[in-house]
Amino acid sequence: MMELFLHQVLAGIATGAIYACMALAIVMIYQAIDHLNFAQGEMAMFSTFVAWQLLEWNLPYWAAFAGTIALSFAAGVLIEHVVLRPILRAPALSHVVAFIALLAIFNSAAGFIWGHGIRSFPSPFGTQPIFGQTLVSPHNAGIMGMTLLMLVLLYLFFRHTRIGLSMRAAAANPESAQLAGIRVGWMLALGWGMAAAVGSVAGMLIAPIVFLEPNMMLGILLYGFAGAVVGGLTSPVGAVVGGVLVGVIENLVGTYMPLLGRELKLTIALVIIIAVLTIRPSGLFGRHIVTRV
Repeated sequence: MMELFLHQVLAGIATGAIYACMALAIVMIYQAIDHLNFAQGEMAMFSTFVAWQLLEWNLPYWAAFAGTIALSFAAGVLIEHVVLRPILRAPALSHVVAFIALLAIFNSAAGFIWGHGIRSFPSPFGTQPIFGQTLVSPHNAGIMGMTLLMLVLLYLFFRHTRIGLSMRAAAANPESAQLAGIRVGWMLALGWGMAAAVGSVAGMLIAPIVFLEPNMMLGILLYGFAGAVVGGLTSPVGAVVGGVLVGVIENLVGTYMPLLGRELKLTIALVIIIAVLTIRPSGLFGRHIVTRV
């Protein structure tokens, strides 16, 4: 019984690392523009198709990996300039409609270009058991390592680089940042580019598990939102912790409550979101913002 519990917890952590990647991208967009990007999953899916196409053109895996990240970053900056900047001061509903439109565009474009068939996507982490144990697959261990590496790199970037500090200032108080000489528009564009790049990494890591097809990210995005809400929409660390917690909860519910786990799997994420918003709206690591009037 204890071995089963340990196995499910470790498997949940591995699954949660996938959700954490998506939650991290969601939080980065939220910090930049104070809105949730409903197209984040489809952007990651489209980037993964780009990586698959590069591999089909016989590029080495890591060259395709790096090239996809660079292209995704550029696409994120372009989307911010073309789509989001004109409606930056528009009502929140305008942003929601734009994000839903982006979701539909990326999903339809992927289906039109590559079709709706299911494709396999390679894993760079091999198949040999790590340290002789089989509780966690090499790919899942690789996902956990990559998620931790991204978190550390983002922490160092935002805490110890001039651009990172400028991006934080632009997101926290655009008016004051602009008075201090920070180009707020470019900082928002960089935030979109980085979020798109993080999302592309998430898509490439997820594809070997769920297989590659235009609708592969729909469920993952929902769990990513759940992880972001649980951890706190203002905290990248919280996004990672929240994603892992959601993965562990999902696995344990699926094991010890099999009917609920199989038949109502996506409902678990919605229940978690509602519970956290009811008990602690700012999330486990989020900042509680008080506004003076």
